[in-house]
Amino acid sequence: MAREKISKERPGARFHGRVEADGRRCEAPGCDEAGEFRAPRRDGGRQGDGPGGYRWFCLEHVRAFNAGYNYFAGMTVEEIHDAQRPYAGWERETRAFAHAGADPAPAWADFADPLEAIGATIRDRAAERAAARAERQDGRPLTSLDRSALKVMGLAVDADRSALRKRYSELVRRYHPDRNGGDRAHEAALQKVIAAYQQLRTSRAFA
Repeated sequence: MAREKISKERPGARFHGRVEADGRRCEAPGCDEAGEFRAPRRDGGRQGDGPGGYRWFCLEHVRAFNAGYNYFAGMTVEEIHDAQRPYAGWERETRAFAHAGADPAPAWADFADPLEAIGATIRDRAAERAAARAERQDGRPLTSLDRSALKVMGLAVDADRSALRKRYSELVRRYHPDRNGGDRAHEAALQKVIAAYQQLRTSRAFA
């Protein structure tokens, strides 16, 4: 009766563990249902170091098999003890990932960059480093605070006091709430501009 119910309500393709039988029959004696669910062989069925073989059952008989399955069946007390150790299976030697401590990083030339995404990033970073080391042509020294302030203002290292005042006026007009309908969203940027201007107007480079 149960077998007839299973046959009429056959598990769908998404049923957990089901494998299309393709003519394979259940290995339970006297069962004519399709063998769509696998179970390990009692003897392991191993061939060399490969995984063990399987027996194939219908849903009813694989459930019966699972209900009575005992992984430790046929093992001695010592074998059961070894299999239950927390680190069982971890004693085997594993392959090292690198012979010299770390694999060498790939060269940029090995990458295809048709959109110049990598190349543009490298050039931008190189330009930033060059700007951070650039000196004024008039020989006036720039401190790290001066360089940070110039970056906030968007000015080159050779800017003079006239360029500084002009740029300051532009940025104040851009960020001031009165020029943005009372919107104070740019207030933080305005404060940075004011601080940068105060730093540069008293700097030896703009004396």
